[in-house]
Amino acid sequence: MADTGVYREWGEAAWTWVLGQIRDDDGPWLPVSVPDDGSPAGPADDRDSLYAGIAGLAPVLAEIGQHRPLTDVERSLAAGVTDRLSTMAAVRVEPSFCDGLAGDVVALRLLAPGRERIALERLAELRTPAGWDTTLTVGAGHDGPLTDLIMGTAGVVLAAAWAGGDLADGIMSAGGEALLRAAEPAGGGLAWRIRPGHPSSTPNYSHGTAGVATALAVAGRALGRGDFLDAARRGAGHLLAVGSLDDDGFVVPHTLPFSRRDVEPVTYGWCHGPTGTSYLFAALAHTGVAQVGGVGTGELRRRCLHAVLAAGVPRRLRPGFWDNDGRCCGTAGVGDALLDVAQDQPAVRGPLRDAACMMGDALVERAIRDDDGARWRFVEHRQDPPLLPPGTGWMQGAAGIAAFLLRLARVTGDGFDAPVVDRPDQWWAVPGRLRAAPGPLGVATPVRTDLDGA
Repeated sequence: MADTGVYREWGEAAWTWVLGQIRDDDGPWLPVSVPDDGSPAGPADDRDSLYAGIAGLAPVLAEIGQHRPLTDVERSLAAGVTDRLSTMAAVRVEPSFCDGLAGDVVALRLLAPGRERIALERLAELRTPAGWDTTLTVGAGHDGPLTDLIMGTAGVVLAAAWAGGDLADGIMSAGGEALLRAAEPAGGGLAWRIRPGHPSSTPNYSHGTAGVATALAVAGRALGRGDFLDAARRGAGHLLAVGSLDDDGFVVPHTLPFSRRDVEPVTYGWCHGPTGTSYLFAALAHTGVAQVGGVGTGELRRRCLHAVLAAGVPRRLRPGFWDNDGRCCGTAGVGDALLDVAQDQPAVRGPLRDAACMMGDALVERAIRDDDGARWRFVEHRQDPPLLPPGTGWMQGAAGIAAFLLRLARVTGDGFDAPVVDRPDQWWAVPGRLRAAPGPLGVATPVRTDLDGA
């Protein structure tokens, strides 16, 4: 196990590399990845996104602000991101959490509290009875609003719940009601496909029932909506019906019915595995739900993380198993979830902190480091050559990994009461007294008290 200084050093080295990739063209932008022959000639369409663009720099800046004052370069970057997103939010039509206005809400609130109202106003304008109409495509094409956390209504609801303010209740109500209408009765309760009628479902956190039920639980608690809370419980009931409690764990298949894609039947990351699905059980506990299907919500959360570790993460056991070290699909996302539970549940905190350090140690071991900083190359075993160029962003690159390593350094150095930077996809999973409030230009200061249950 590395010490606190090593995690901080590698987190700063990763951030140094990310800073070195930032370009300016009508505001800051970041190439999604940096191939051996250099970065792209110009910004991609998702240049502003939380997933892979400049909005994803905001949570990293907030994390850095917990460790040290921002440098002049970092403050200038934060101001540039704020100005760009504020301008674009006024005319943006894509609503989603990872690629649109809901992500703008996250970045603007973290960097310049109050400026997120621009994006919330736009979300309020764009809502429809079916949710928010996306510009993104899934499968055969664009057939109306999506339900999920990444691209759809659930992500908008979570962003509004987290941001608060006078516009939030209307957005949460409209979104929650749209999600109720999109629900499908299923074994054990209710299920949500990424879009009603879609031929398959991905039931875990990012694109399916676990994420939608989480949004309904959080919004139901904030609004006092019993119908939202009941739907969230029924969503969890469906996951218990289709999942497995074997070997002291809990896992839900990647895809239902079983996918013909070249993907393992069960995966373990934030997006399609028990790492992300654990946040549903934390959200239900936040609403006062003690158990689902006769199993305690705290126990189900613990079982999710046990399943991840028992599967062998973060070892690359075979082609297609654990080829990613990012937040969405890989090691950094698992590490962050482990720290959330460790800081929330005293009975398991020691072993889970050690498991988070195991994730940190794997990241240190796999990093590429030179005078430009540190970065990571993930593996895609279905292509030749399998080694991918290093990614830059929040969900699939060095920015998100840097934030995890810096948080890990803070917890290992300062203890389990170290502040946790607030985000819309996890704030209910840690004690309210630890949630750090957004501050000007990325400087987060504890403690946030405006969220329900803080």
